[in-house]
Amino acid sequence: MAKYSNKINKIRTFALSLIFIGFFVMYGGIFFRKSPILMSLFMVLGVLFIIASTVVYFWIGMLSTKTVQVRCPNCEKVTKVLGRVDMCMYCNEPLTLDKSLEGREFDESYNRKKLQS
Repeated sequence: MAKYSNKINKIRTFALSLIFIGFFVMYGGIFFRKSPILMSLFMVLGVLFIIASTVVYFWIGMLSTKTVQVRCPNCEKVTKVLGRVDMCMYCNEPLTLDKSLEGREFDESYNRKKLQS
């Protein structure tokens, strides 16, 4: 059984990892204190990772405003559904708004454009 999670949370986790990668790259620049150019390169690269994280957070924030909010039938909490199938943010219950997918085994591939036609 594959581990699934909510798509919005996956993207937020990716953005958070970009921040940590940026910090580690900048700290890596400390090892090159003797070479100002190399140290500056690591610092700039780290800042670029953090800027990329900011862009991803902004993008998922804008995308999150366009999602459909539903009440999870399992935990009764309001969660957001992004795409044809998604998981509850709280209890990982499979959710769908597509009547043709109700009762089917959960598969993230239902969200791909090729399978929708």
